[in-house]
Amino acid sequence: MLKREPYRNRTELLQGTLDLLILQTLQWGPQHGHAISQAIRANSGDTLYVDTGSLYPALHRLERKGWIAAKWEVSEHRQRTKSYRLTATGKKQLLTEHSRWFRMVEAMARALNPRRKQA
Repeated sequence: MLKREPYRNRTELLQGTLDLLILQTLQWGPQHGHAISQAIRANSGDTLYVDTGSLYPALHRLERKGWIAAKWEVSEHRQRTKSYRLTATGKKQLLTEHSRWFRMVEAMARALNPRRKQA
């Protein structure tokens, strides 16, 4: 069986892909940053790895846009953690991001496998 290597180079992710992954993950309920990163990793079959240097700036950007909201909570281990949730605006944006993603996938598929005209 072929073992897949994790996709660790953050510069290789398409612009906006991380936003979509975060919004998608938060649609299942509020989570703290580490849990978001773990969910992305698990849901991608350990292919996508989001490091903290990419995750937290993205979370702050999405919060500034009003797509997610954050609040401080105390975990079951009595540690202070910041929990993020999807806002109503974020839910609408998730639909937009899904649409953009599928258009991009279709365009890439066409570009990688163009139909050649018969001579």
